[in-house]
Amino acid sequence: MSLPLVISPQQLFNHLTDDNSANTGLLIVDLSSAESYCNGHIPGAIHLDPARLMRGKGEVPNKMPEADQLSALLGEIGLTADKHIVVYDDQMGPWAGRMIWTLHSVGHTHCSFLNGHLPAWINAGLAIETNINTAVPSQYAVTLQPGYLADIPYITHHLDDASHIVLDVRSAAEYSGEKVINAKRGGHIPGAVNYEWTRALVSADRPQLRPAEEILAELAELGVTPDKTVITHCQTHRRSGLSYLFTKHLGFDKVRCYDGSWFEWGNQEDTPIES
Repeated sequence: MSLPLVISPQQLFNHLTDDNSANTGLLIVDLSSAESYCNGHIPGAIHLDPARLMRGKGEVPNKMPEADQLSALLGEIGLTADKHIVVYDDQMGPWAGRMIWTLHSVGHTHCSFLNGHLPAWINAGLAIETNINTAVPSQYAVTLQPGYLADIPYITHHLDDASHIVLDVRSAAEYSGEKVINAKRGGHIPGAVNYEWTRALVSADRPQLRPAEEILAELAELGVTPDKTVITHCQTHRRSGLSYLFTKHLGFDKVRCYDGSWFEWGNQEDTPIES
């Protein structure tokens, strides 16, 4: 099965209804709230609590789960090397984007992001269902791949490196330090540029990605270009899940996510900060 990173509802529907396609190789994962999932979801979709995409323990619980946690999680949803995953959420894309980053981080590139999520599916006149679907568990051994994660030592080492740029997708108030959320200090990483994550979407009511050329032009004005290594973050690496997704969709090859995000950086005593 060959599907692009970002797919439309019609593309997904065509695969669901194509008798010649091996639908057993398609895994649809709904990262919405349990209530939203029960109210209606794409036929065949299984539900995954998005909190499972975070470690959930330690001083920085929003970091990537440890290898054994990831192995258990991916096994529970029935992931195998030949399966193609399609993901969506009810938060306009952050959780689905973080899921794509997680899958890429373990070497599973057979995955797609449903553009527009369930609202786009419904607006296309496609049917939903309310029955609870369950996965057939599998065994999935996790091996983390290099190049997808940034941590404090990596970021501080590259602060003055012109080949790297930090993309902060929090609100302007968070970036400036005017608003501080669950951190001892406010502001931003020195040299970071601010692109609030929802700018990449049409609107809250239409959570589809805007045309690629428009987002590319706006990022280029900030110095965020495909030749650079982009390090993206927000407060807990939820919102920046979407920025990982849209930069990869735009053709950026070198994108790393700082999973500790401002929750970690802003609570350190010695990390450099601008405001």
